[in-house]
Amino acid sequence: MLKIRSDQMKTFEEAAWLRFENEMVIYSREFSPKLCEVIGEAQLRIALGQDIKRAVEYGFTYRGPVRLYIELMFLFGSHFDTDPQYPMFAKVLNASGDQMERAEQIHEEVAVYLEKVSGADNIYVRKALENLSAFARKPLMLSSDEFVRDLLQEMTSAYPQKVAIIGIEALTQLIHEGRAEARKYGFSASRGEALMVVLMFAFGHGCTDDPLYPWISGTLKNEKIINPAARAERLEKKALTWLDHVLARPPEGAHP
Repeated sequence: MLKIRSDQMKTFEEAAWLRFENEMVIYSREFSPKLCEVIGEAQLRIALGQDIKRAVEYGFTYRGPVRLYIELMFLFGSHFDTDPQYPMFAKVLNASGDQMERAEQIHEEVAVYLEKVSGADNIYVRKALENLSAFARKPLMLSSDEFVRDLLQEMTSAYPQKVAIIGIEALTQLIHEGRAEARKYGFSASRGEALMVVLMFAFGHGCTDDPLYPWISGTLKNEKIINPAARAERLEKKALTWLDHVLARPPEGAHP
């Protein structure tokens, strides 16, 4: 009788995991070719490894549901499962029940969301990116006393479709989270706090530690930049560079 030792089983599991990861690398390049090209294979594998494990924790073990989870990662950021902007996904992920049924429910939620927020040929997305670019380049007009109110107005003006479907309550929570995150890096000025919130609005609330966007975490954790104001300025310049790059071509599926 064939017996498999524990070390052999571990090797088998690692080989199976690597084969699946390789398959997902290929799939990711088809789903989001530009972003995968920009971040490179090593960074892509970090993102996939992190989110495949997270998918498994939610009971997604079949190929279809895991691929769906990866699609959500690209569309809404690696930490979409805890993002206050997307509670509809978290609710289904944390529910009990058959994984295929839950995956189908999420797929339907995504279809509705994208129809309302993206528009035909991503026209709403592109307009939002243009508006965010213009907002980032103009003098800050936010009142420190009415920061939340003023920033909500700016976000609504920049991307009314997204604000309408997400709601003011969720966005207010995101703003408070963004301000707290900004202060972790010493961004005490309103402009630095607004920058952090807008990044979360565009890339997801976990963007400061998202392997899909290493330029954000790389700037925030760059030990050569000692002054917080200089760090915020560098991050803002990198964000504007990203916007300019994306606006130079049709969006492929990134949703601010």
